[in-house]
Amino acid sequence: MENCVFCKIINGQTPADKIYEDKDIIAFLDINPVNYGHLLVIPKKHFEMMYDVPDEVLNKVFVKAKELMGIIKKAMNADYVAVAVVGVDVPHFHVHLVPRYFNDGMANFWPTKKYKENEMKETVEKIRKFVK
Repeated sequence: MENCVFCKIINGQTPADKIYEDKDIIAFLDINPVNYGHLLVIPKKHFEMMYDVPDEVLNKVFVKAKELMGIIKKAMNADYVAVAVVGVDVPHFHVHLVPRYFNDGMANFWPTKKYKENEMKETVEKIRKFVK
């Protein structure tokens, strides 16, 4: 895609600190890391959202992400590596791998909500209508 920053990285138009690359995927340092060692793993072909990515490509992204998680944990002496698929900051499917430390002062997850009476049942029914 012409204006996609990740496509520009893939095409060599924008520099990136690459950690891994093959014919289908690439992993590189995030320029605005949550913690140092924060990587992005992306398919080389442009897909805007995760549900757009063919299963065989998605599998490659996540298998490589799994491998890189162990590498990041060891290299950055992290307590664990968080995985996130957000999809709104850059419209090119990507997986964040963020080294985390128990004392890094960041929230472990998003703020949570509580269901009101019957809301959980209604929500389940809404979603199940679309499950095949």
